[in-house]
Amino acid sequence: MSTSKLPDVRADFAGDFHLADAVLGWLRANLVDMAGALVVLVVGFVVVRLLAKGIDRALSRSERIEPTVAKFLGNIIRYALWAVLGVTVLTQFGVQTTSIIAALGGLALAVGLALQGTLSNVAAGVMILIQRPFRVGEAIIAGDVSGSVSAIGLFTTELVQFDGLYVMVPNNELWNKPVVNLSRMPTRRFELLIGIAYSDPIDRARDELMQLATEDERVLDDPAPEVFVAALADSSVTMGMRVWCERTDYLALSRDLTERAKQRFDAAGLTIPFPQREVRTIPAQAA
Repeated sequence: MSTSKLPDVRADFAGDFHLADAVLGWLRANLVDMAGALVVLVVGFVVVRLLAKGIDRALSRSERIEPTVAKFLGNIIRYALWAVLGVTVLTQFGVQTTSIIAALGGLALAVGLALQGTLSNVAAGVMILIQRPFRVGEAIIAGDVSGSVSAIGLFTTELVQFDGLYVMVPNNELWNKPVVNLSRMPTRRFELLIGIAYSDPIDRARDELMQLATEDERVLDDPAPEVFVAALADSSVTMGMRVWCERTDYLALSRDLTERAKQRFDAAGLTIPFPQREVRTIPAQAA
């Protein structure tokens, strides 16, 4: 067997020995820091899990926070706790975390600029879920969109229009417009405007409208019904009637009162005039 390769083998063995010796030396020098980092990691893992569960439980029990918002906030807090734990462990190992935090901040800024529109919808969704201008099942009007709310998400809100069509609206569009909630209040006011001829007696029209309001059981006594002269129009005297009712009775009551007002006025001999225009022809003068 040739001995020409023995120096190479010895050199490799010596190199491995020095590497192992360097590793052992590094371990001896950093054993305390490693043990501390391991303890921080284990204890931090337990603490983060307990805190995350406690926060999720507290958010889910709160009646002022919607379940979607509670889950979203819980996830954000959980990720923040894990990030703090990771930075703490790296610091315990002796790693300079300043540059890492700066890089993460720059990355977050770049992502935020790239997703500016999406993040604005998320922010609007969180505000909608916190402020609760409307809830699932309520009917709303917001700009050109109206319907019953079927779902509220972090990015969009889903509605079913009154004609049965499905609409998905970005939350930013709803948050930046006035929202009329048709279902929030328990009572609503209905106002009927109806014209009579100038030759008809106003007192008779007032009595007919007041009887119409008081005879319907759906009309509330408080606030009391009102009948008044609303305007003196070009071809009629506009009579107004205001009544309050339960929200669930509004649609049917408004239709019934409008129809019965016409019938009562016909029976009482009161005229509901329509616009008339008088045209006079002036003959041309002879030359």
